[in-house]
Amino acid sequence: MMKTKSIGFIGGGRITRIFLQGLSNKKSLPETVHVFEPKAETLAALQAEFPLVTAVDTASEAAAQEMVFLAVLPPVVMETLQTIKDAITAETIVISLAPKITLEKMASVLPTKKLVRMIPNATSFMNEGYNPLAFASDFNKTEKKQLLKLLKKLGKTFETEEAKLESYAIVSAMLPTYFWFQWQAMHNVALQTGLPEKEASKAVKSSLEKAIKLYYKSGLSPAQVMDLIPVKPIGEHETEITEIFQSKLMGLFEKIKP
Repeated sequence: MMKTKSIGFIGGGRITRIFLQGLSNKKSLPETVHVFEPKAETLAALQAEFPLVTAVDTASEAAAQEMVFLAVLPPVVMETLQTIKDAITAETIVISLAPKITLEKMASVLPTKKLVRMIPNATSFMNEGYNPLAFASDFNKTEKKQLLKLLKKLGKTFETEEAKLESYAIVSAMLPTYFWFQWQAMHNVALQTGLPEKEASKAVKSSLEKAIKLYYKSGLSPAQVMDLIPVKPIGEHETEITEIFQSKLMGLFEKIKP
């Protein structure tokens, strides 16, 4: 089947944009890209950025391609599968990008055995994603290899046990959102304390990169790493912040578990 000549996206929001950009960067977009997106503004923005996208009026039209990405939220996945099942053939590859809905549940509706679940990372936008996926047990081995070759263009894409996907959703896919606003706050502090824009960016970026390297590659324990800097200006709030991580993220994990 590969090289894929057509793909469909059901949903034209952020993750579809990320995939299209990542594949476009590597000149790996197929000849035909059909997108079903009911929100006119979202669809218009996507087509303005990617003129090759063909808008279709129904989810079934998007599903009538060789490879179909379900770029919808978990609460509407099963409803979407019911909508598109008649457009899916035994040869269609269906890739769900949502947590919670298992391969077994997908297989209970769709007539294809070529089912995949993937938890993509936003860094796929610049081909540096960290993207775990799980295949249906009877997915053809040759086609699996070919599909991985395509998806690896988005960054590190690797097979894992399906039961781990929700954990990856919490600790990888959503991880940047826990820190990006903090980096922006530090950038603003750098500006307010007198650094020009370029130096502010360099100081925060370089310090973060080296801090991550120190934490994971120094051979020190986490406590030893954190002890290297004696002054901790927001140390009195660490317990509160840690509790927020624990309550919010574990609460979300419970909601997205199958």
